[in-house]
Amino acid sequence: MSDDDGKGPKGPKDPKELNPDDFRKTLEDMFGKMGGKGAFPFPGMDSKMFTGEAEDEAEDEVDFSKDDIFSFDLLPRDIKAHLDRFVIRQDEAKKALSIAVCDHYNHVKAIKADDEEGRKLELQKQNVMVVGPTGVGKTYLVKHIAELIGVPFVKADATKFSETGYVGGDVDDLVRELVAKAEGDVSLAEYGIIYIDEIDKLASSGGMIGRDVSGRGVQTTLLKLMEETEVPLRNPQDMRGQMMSMMDMQKGRKSKDTINTRHILFIVSGAFSGLEKIVHKRSQASQIGFSADAAVPAIDKELFQLVTTQDFIDFGFEAEFIGRIPVRVVCEHLEANDLEAILKYSEGSLLRQYEREFEAYGIDIRFKDDGIEHIAKLAAEEKTGARGLMTVGERILRDFKYELPGTSVTELVVNDDLITNREDHLAKYRELGQELVVEKARQEVDAFVREFKDKHGVTIKLEDAAVAKLVKMAGDQARSVFQVSRQHFRDYQFGLKLIQKNTGQSDFILTEAAVEDPDQFLSDMVVKSYKNQ
Repeated sequence: MSDDDGKGPKGPKDPKELNPDDFRKTLEDMFGKMGGKGAFPFPGMDSKMFTGEAEDEAEDEVDFSKDDIFSFDLLPRDIKAHLDRFVIRQDEAKKALSIAVCDHYNHVKAIKADDEEGRKLELQKQNVMVVGPTGVGKTYLVKHIAELIGVPFVKADATKFSETGYVGGDVDDLVRELVAKAEGDVSLAEYGIIYIDEIDKLASSGGMIGRDVSGRGVQTTLLKLMEETEVPLRNPQDMRGQMMSMMDMQKGRKSKDTINTRHILFIVSGAFSGLEKIVHKRSQASQIGFSADAAVPAIDKELFQLVTTQDFIDFGFEAEFIGRIPVRVVCEHLEANDLEAILKYSEGSLLRQYEREFEAYGIDIRFKDDGIEHIAKLAAEEKTGARGLMTVGERILRDFKYELPGTSVTELVVNDDLITNREDHLAKYRELGQELVVEKARQEVDAFVREFKDKHGVTIKLEDAAVAKLVKMAGDQARSVFQVSRQHFRDYQFGLKLIQKNTGQSDFILTEAAVEDPDQFLSDMVVKSYKNQ
């Protein structure tokens, strides 16, 4: 009988007759050597994945509702007031984002998914572009808007993506990640917010030869997402997604396998370094005597009012892409007084973080106004916006955070004097810390002395310099002072008893020399005892 009749060792002829267990076993046989006997070679794949049990369990656990979205009743000033709690300044950006978000979700409320008339309403999405230097609060603004509204929020950097089909991140994965943030609820994910930072890095270079898959290619892919398209819930390039799709087909399952991007709000941002030169050159082109070497100011509120769509195109964006981002706003550079206000009044102030960190060590850290002002001035010199606060704060407090824990210090006052004369204050705290270390070491040495006397009947004492030397050795060897002492003087009882026999001496003083070279120190003592005898 031939194998073609479907009854031979090759198994069933029709692949549709292959059940999940047979399919899994076949793949295990193919890749068993990669994962070991009985182990499926791909991370995250097991028998439940092929039977659909894991997916069914997840679906049973998730129970989301879109009631909050369809009952949206916030006003632009409500959203701005919420943002004011966390982000200092950037009023224009707050207003623009607040209005765009309110308009978007008010429109969503008007076109409920189960309303046929609502679905016919036209929607021109107010996708937003936020221009501004690093550290001015762009990400912070979008994050807190999403939290206030209660919708899934995904953030990514544009630099990690490439055009679909090429090596690199797939832009469609952003939409799939929304589903993950919504715990599998596709209907909720369809009303989420996607935030893409460093969008300016997608600007294509005019002199580039060949296909720009990480610039123009990503712009092209984003075009569809930002308007309306259906994105497969499972990446067709992903092995796991392909396997699960096959199993759904075999089991005859019918479920929503795409996510619609019509109601997903896209917010992009970037520093757009060089855009100011394009605007300045265009605005000054008609002026006689214009010097190309003249200093060009950074993008601010006034200069941004002169920015046109053509400027973004000249910067390197496709006209179709920039046209899908109608709302554009600038976040301005932060000055020292702005950074000071962030430290004092923002609910997300870095000072609260330092207070928690030092509190974990039992230390109360307090920041005086003159200290906060000094930190803000130093941070402004970093030219990295609010991120400079962390840079400066760590530089100032790192050594204090290392030296103070474990000492008797319970309070640290950060003022202008401490920042200006940091090394002097550190020296004082190091001295306090060293006193505590030596005190603790003395307790361990006393314990060793008692043990030595109980075992050998000989009394020894160590000078403070000897104890300090043992402390350093213990630190170098990552051992306790007691352990180092026991190891260092493990054979001293023989020489000391000999000296005791020669001279009748009962107490012995061990100096720093005894720690530096114990054998030589004991040998000299023994020789001296014979001379005295």
